[in-house]
Amino acid sequence: MHFAKTHEIPVGPGRGSGAGSIVAYLIGITTIDPLQYDLAFERFLNPERVSMPDFDIDFCYRRRQKVIDYVIGKYGEDRVAQIVTFGTMAARLVIRDVARVLDMPYAQADRIAKMIPAELNITIDLALTKNPELKDLYQQDEQVRHLIDLSRRLEGLPRHCSTHAAGVVISKKPVMEYVPLNSNDGNVTTQFTMNTLEELGLLKMDFLGLRTLTVLQDAVDMVKETEGVEIDLQNLPLDDKEVYDMISSGQTSGVFQLESAGMTQFMRELKPSNIEDIVAGVALYRPGPMDFIPNYIQGKQNASSITYRTPQLEPILKTTYGCIVYQEQVMQIVRDLAGYTMGRSDLVRRAMSKKKADVMAKERQNFIYGNEEEGVRGCVANGIPEETASQIFDDMTDFAKYAFNKAHSVCYAVVSYQTAWLKKHYPVEFMAALMTSVIDHPNKLIAYIQQLKSMNIELLSPDINEGSEGFTVCRVAGKKKIRYCLSAIKGVGNTMIQHMVEEREKNGPFLSLNDYCKRMQDQDLNRRSLENMIMAGAFDSLGGKRSQYMQIYPMVLSAAQSWKKVQMSGQIDLFDLGGTGSSDAPSGIKGEPDPLPDVEEWPKPMLLAYEKEVLGLYLSG
Repeated sequence: MHFAKTHEIPVGPGRGSGAGSIVAYLIGITTIDPLQYDLAFERFLNPERVSMPDFDIDFCYRRRQKVIDYVIGKYGEDRVAQIVTFGTMAARLVIRDVARVLDMPYAQADRIAKMIPAELNITIDLALTKNPELKDLYQQDEQVRHLIDLSRRLEGLPRHCSTHAAGVVISKKPVMEYVPLNSNDGNVTTQFTMNTLEELGLLKMDFLGLRTLTVLQDAVDMVKETEGVEIDLQNLPLDDKEVYDMISSGQTSGVFQLESAGMTQFMRELKPSNIEDIVAGVALYRPGPMDFIPNYIQGKQNASSITYRTPQLEPILKTTYGCIVYQEQVMQIVRDLAGYTMGRSDLVRRAMSKKKADVMAKERQNFIYGNEEEGVRGCVANGIPEETASQIFDDMTDFAKYAFNKAHSVCYAVVSYQTAWLKKHYPVEFMAALMTSVIDHPNKLIAYIQQLKSMNIELLSPDINEGSEGFTVCRVAGKKKIRYCLSAIKGVGNTMIQHMVEEREKNGPFLSLNDYCKRMQDQDLNRRSLENMIMAGAFDSLGGKRSQYMQIYPMVLSAAQSWKKVQMSGQIDLFDLGGTGSSDAPSGIKGEPDPLPDVEEWPKPMLLAYEKEVLGLYLSG
């Protein structure tokens, strides 16, 4: 973490139970104060825990590999390996694979595969019960029955191996002394999966790439460039009413963890007013806990509706309006009400979440009546009626099935707040950074571009003198606007864009198409990329029309290429020596104004059609 932070690699505040460690906070692994949020260290590590604890860390997705390279360099190439993961034969996929081996026609196999409902974790057996058409086909067609029977036997088996998205194992001795290794796409990976490595006692770390961290850093850098303001994201005031009002109004597009339709609606109804509401929102909006969202909202909006089965619960559940939301709350209840140690309370929490009936029966007895041999005092000894204690235990059991790790929720809620704060106070810079992060995801990009209109932010066409690889912020007549990225133009690679930016920074802006072609000749400038830039509007600011540039660019490019050949041959141009120029000089050599023909601009539908062709969307429409 120290390496990342001292090498300008954005890192998250933490994630998972590790954020509950005050030592991790003090030495800079995490940035969340666990005392401020009542996080339990024992959720991360305690004497009763058998498996190795591990830190899951979020890094900027662009520079995550730098961290892995550092770890390899520090601990030794033979002591660090990434972790294998196996892709399995899912229901639809296995049917297609088996059909191919059986030489069934593709159309027939495709039709059968599409009869499997597109649901998460669907199985062939479940599909047969859900889709009567598939079941009828299975019963009536012998070939289909043979296909499905074979597929059922293979379903769930490993199909291929790949590299785990985040897992890295670090060992004391060379990794090959513990587990077999594999080479996968140039990466050294273990042949054992993550769970097996944990069972063997090896240390597994998760180095995750989080796009939002890159967005935050890019936005902060743009604010410094445009406003001269340095923002410290780790020390933002967490009580900014304007930020909570924005979230409450449903303006959560691009806000980490809060931008889905369901979460946006939840925030509208909840109307969060503090960071604890965001923390709870992140924890509650999942299958299971969602059932308790109405109770939480009612408790926040009507304090008189909150009830506690016993007064001892109030200090534990006050921040969540009487609802058990977090695993840490379950641990605190058994500790404060029944006298459990924190280490033992984590074992109870685990037993509840995994529904271990035998352990639960024993712990119910201990929770209510205590157990002297195991050092548990019990609720009754603490003045809580037996029936009340039993009801509390039942409540905990119901909630513990779905209760969330608060440490993780706090970390992500803080990132949510940081993105919301930037969106509220520096919307132009934030949206430019956000759109840059989804250049390769056209649907998301278009959705964010549509958001700009409601935010009253103007999006300008790409420009050879202002554009860059990503979306940038520029000022026009004193107002900040967003300049479309050059890398979104088809046929224009990042290498060319980098050279373009370097050239104009070194030798000033491009003055004309002539000037551009001459100065960019060394970068393998070609007709296709030039044509696409013209259609995207990248030369509009030079003063000509797109129709004019489209007519002259072949001649200008050809002249620039001829000039390059002359330069490479070492011949001296007399006009260069004189420095006065001449009407006989080839067009494109002297950087003089472009010879623009007298033609009308393309009609609007044609302009838009060309934009759609080279940018994937109607930019000026």
